Amino acid sequence: MSEATTAARPAEEPARSTAAGDVERRGRTRRALGWAALLLLLLAAPYVLGPGLLSAGQYVMVGAVGAVGLTLVTGQAGQLSLAHAFFLLVGATTYAVLAGETEQAGAELIYGLGLPPPVALIGAVVVTALFGLAFAPVAGRLSGIYLGLASLALVFLGFYLGQTLPSLTGGASSGRVPAPFALFGFEFSNEGFLSVLGHPMRRADRLWYLFLALAVIAFLLARGAVNSRIGRAWRAVRDNETAAAVMGVDVLRAKAGAFAVSGAYGGVAGVMFVLWLGLLKPDESEFGSFGLNVSIAFLAMVIIGGMGSIPGAVVGALVVFGTPQILTVFASQLGLGSALGAFSPVVISLYVYGIAVILVVLFEPGGLAAIGRRLTARLSRRTARPDENGTGATEHRSAPPREDGTHDH
Repeated sequence: MSEATTAARPAEEPARSTAAGDVERRGRTRRALGWAALLLLLLAAPYVLGPGLLSAGQYVMVGAVGAVGLTLVTGQAGQLSLAHAFFLLVGATTYAVLAGETEQAGAELIYGLGLPPPVALIGAVVVTALFGLAFAPVAGRLSGIYLGLASLALVFLGFYLGQTLPSLTGGASSGRVPAPFALFGFEFSNEGFLSVLGHPMRRADRLWYLFLALAVIAFLLARGAVNSRIGRAWRAVRDNETAAAVMGVDVLRAKAGAFAVSGAYGGVAGVMFVLWLGLLKPDESEFGSFGLNVSIAFLAMVIIGGMGSIPGAVVGALVVFGTPQILTVFASQLGLGSALGAFSPVVISLYVYGIAVILVVLFEPGGLAAIGRRLTARLSRRTARPDENGTGATEHRSAPPREDGTHDH
C-alpha cells in the first residue's frame, strides 16, 4: 500500500462524516417543515371544511389521544391492555361530575360539584391515572393474553358501574349533559359571538381548536416520555423483564407507570368524547360508546399504525375512527344511504380496519409507521447531494431511529 493511499484515507473520513451529517440535517429540516405544514393545515381546517368533516376530524382527534396512550402501554411497555374503554368512561364521568351542577332528573338526583372545567379536566386525568395505577398489582403478576383478559374485566366493571350509579352518570336511559368547556370565561359552545378573519366561530370551530391543542400536547408529551429514561425503562421491560431487573429497572414500577400514563390519556380522550357528543350516556349493553368494541377499535389503531409508534397511533385513529365518519358524511351528501343498504358506514368501516389489521399482521408487523420510515429513508438517499469529489454523497445506511429505540436496516 502506497504512502499516498494511506494518507488519503484519513482525509476521506471527515468528508464522509460531513456528508452523513448533512444528510441527517436535511432529513431533520424536512421533517420539521412537514410537521409545520401539517399544523398549518389543521389550523386552517375550520375555514375550508364543512360541519360534517369538521366533526369527523374532531372524532379522529379523540381517537388519536386515546391511541397514543394505548401505544405507550402496549407498544412501548409491552403490556397488552383491553381496558381503554373503561378509562374513557371514568374520564368522562369524572369530568361530568366535577364540572356539572347538582340537578334533579325525574326521581333521580344527579350530583355535580360545579368546578371550573379546566380543573375538572385535570381531575379527570388524575382520577383515571389513579385507576390505572390501581391495576398495577394485577399487571405485575400477569403478562400476554392473560393480562389482556384481566384488563378486559375493567370494561365489564365500567358497564356495571355505569348502570348502577345513575347519580353520577345520569343512567343508561337518559344520561347527563356535561358542562361545556370554558377557559377564562370563554365557552367552547355557541354562547357569545366570535369572528376571526371574517369567519364566525361557532361550537364546532371552537371545539376543533380545543381538541387540536389537547392532541398536540398529548403527542409532544408522549414523544418526550418515549425518548426519556422512562421510555427506555418501558422498552427494557417489554424486551426482557429479567434482563431489565438485572440492569436496575424496577419492573413493577415501570409497569405501574405505563398503566397510569395510559389511563390518563384515556381519561383525556373520554373528556373529549363527551364534549364532542354533548352527552354522557352509559352503555345499555357491552357494545356501546364505552364497550368492548371500543377497546378493540383502539387496539386496532395501535396495530395498524405500528406498535409503539406515536405518529402511527395517530394514523391508525384516522383509519379506524375516521372511516365511518367520512363515509357517513359523503353518503348523506351524495345520497348513497339507500344504495348502501345493509352496508352502513359503521359496517363498512369494520371491514376496512379488520382487513387492515390482517394485512399488517401478515405482511408488515411494523404497521404503517414502518412503511413510512422506509419511504422516508429512500427519499433521503435519493435527494442526497453529491460530495465535493462529485462521486455522490456517502449513503446514510441507517434509517431514522424508531420511537422504540431501534433502527430499520
